[in-house]
Amino acid sequence: MLRQLAALTRRLPAAGPRALALAVYSGSTGEHFEARERGVEGVACVDDAARACVLLIKLWAATGNDALKGWADGLFDFVLWMHAGDGRWHNFVYDWHGTRNTEGPTSAAGVNFWQARATYALAEANLHFDQDCARAVLTEALASAASASCPSDVRAIHAMSVLVLLQQAPDPWLSMHLAAWCDELAECSRDGMLMNSPDERDRPHLWGHVQEAVLADASVVLGRKDLRALAVASADAVFAEVIESGFDLPHVHSYDVQSAVFVMDRLAAVTGERRYGELARKARDWFDGRNPAGAVIFDRVAGRVADGLDDGRLNDRSGAEANISAGLALIDDSVALSKAKSWSGGW
Repeated sequence: MLRQLAALTRRLPAAGPRALALAVYSGSTGEHFEARERGVEGVACVDDAARACVLLIKLWAATGNDALKGWADGLFDFVLWMHAGDGRWHNFVYDWHGTRNTEGPTSAAGVNFWQARATYALAEANLHFDQDCARAVLTEALASAASASCPSDVRAIHAMSVLVLLQQAPDPWLSMHLAAWCDELAECSRDGMLMNSPDERDRPHLWGHVQEAVLADASVVLGRKDLRALAVASADAVFAEVIESGFDLPHVHSYDVQSAVFVMDRLAAVTGERRYGELARKARDWFDGRNPAGAVIFDRVAGRVADGLDDGRLNDRSGAEANISAGLALIDDSVALSKAKSWSGGW
């Protein structure tokens, strides 16, 4: 998927001499096109750049390949350039000249997904890079998160940022907010399942649903067995049957599957139960055809990940989110790591 991400990567000189951004969508023949799901949104966004930063930082940490760090640095410059002040971000640029979308509902500054993902990318950069990476901006971002209400799936990413930072050093302020945010996640539940927002009905959607992973990890950091028990019960209810079925759902995207992999991996680590590791393996196998359509989602020869399955049919577009999500889900794959180690650039 690094090849496809490289094909989606373009320079954005308006954001700085080394700044890079990712084209949001790519057609089956490789053409790029803008996001228009909620009006004209733009050609590239912080959401994707921040997540790609996290992927590349993790790959660099695992391989030592400085080409990956340089790529992450370029995306990081774009993320910082899109900072709107006060720890909040605009999300999209309308064009490759760098015209910011400042008013659109998927781009206006606020405490939302792109703010949370930018915050998480900053936290990962501060953990892995031997320097303070825009620490003042990160401090503002966490303060903005703490002062605002937001849905549970967004709050979970804030909590992930804090968990990363607490790996560096103890911090009473961070621990206090981690505990409060975990209580928020715990309260947003129905029938034993952690929900993504109070307005969600029936079962929670899997896209970006990582609350169980957050509570499992926080249970260790905070010494709270109640969080672990809730994480286990919800994960069994939300994910287990879906994973066993090969994600037999009307619409399945890479990010749904990556979320399932992440939750199962964290539960395996925290509980020591082998069944969660097995569920994580089965979830990863979705990319190689373990799904009701028998479709190969990750074409390892072409180096591209399809956008997903819609009503059992392969959506053969290959956008940024699909490839980033697959990369994060498969980051421990030995073949993927060997390719990342030898990566030499190419955008």
